[in-house]
Amino acid sequence: MSDEEARQSGGSSQAGVVTVSDVQELMRRKEEIEAQIKANYDVLESQKGIGMNEPLVDCEGYPRSDVDLYQVRTARHNIICLQNDHKAVMKQVEEALHQLHARDKEKQARDMAEAHKEAMSRKLGQSESQGPPRAFAKVNSISPGSPASIAGLQVDDEIVEFGSVNTQNFQSLHNIGSVVQHSEGMESCSHPGWSAVVQSQLTATSASQPLNVTVIRRGEKHQLRLVPTRWAGKGLLGCNIIPLQR
Repeated sequence: MSDEEARQSGGSSQAGVVTVSDVQELMRRKEEIEAQIKANYDVLESQKGIGMNEPLVDCEGYPRSDVDLYQVRTARHNIICLQNDHKAVMKQVEEALHQLHARDKEKQARDMAEAHKEAMSRKLGQSESQGPPRAFAKVNSISPGSPASIAGLQVDDEIVEFGSVNTQNFQSLHNIGSVVQHSEGMESCSHPGWSAVVQSQLTATSASQPLNVTVIRRGEKHQLRLVPTRWAGKGLLGCNIIPLQR
């Protein structure tokens, strides 16, 4: 392969995006060049084992008569040219492999970025569909020392969960009253003002069970444990709760 052929062979792989097929073609050419170099070295070996640097004249300065000088000179010239071609092709192989590797890394990075973006988008979509917890009632007064006060409830707390009552199943303040009665372990009873405010007029007959209460307070969610029980004031909670109109 001449220098011009090597340049032409490299032009096709450098003209556009390098592919695996381009690299395979370059490797095939490299092997061809290596085979030609070996063939020319075999020629030198057949000429009395003469190499690339042994003199072609005898001790008196005359051309050697024991070797084919034309074959030796031609083989040496071919070897030099082929070695240059081999170096050029090896450089092309190295550049092509580097380009393939860089492109694979870029593709992997893009794929990971797209997967992350898709996951974040899916998570955001789920968050938007679910939305923040909605309150269905609000605490508008609390008596000091009451069960509600001891549990940590505060005025203006917005209730999103009161025992088993939540936004999805809340219909009226009767739902909260039923939960309080169930926690107290009593039969159902009523109060004329129950539909307006939760001001329980219940009397305890057994140990109360704690209720999990979730509230939104100044934009933050708080989880409390409220134990409806008898105390010095009225009812079992010691707080007024009003429904929120949404």
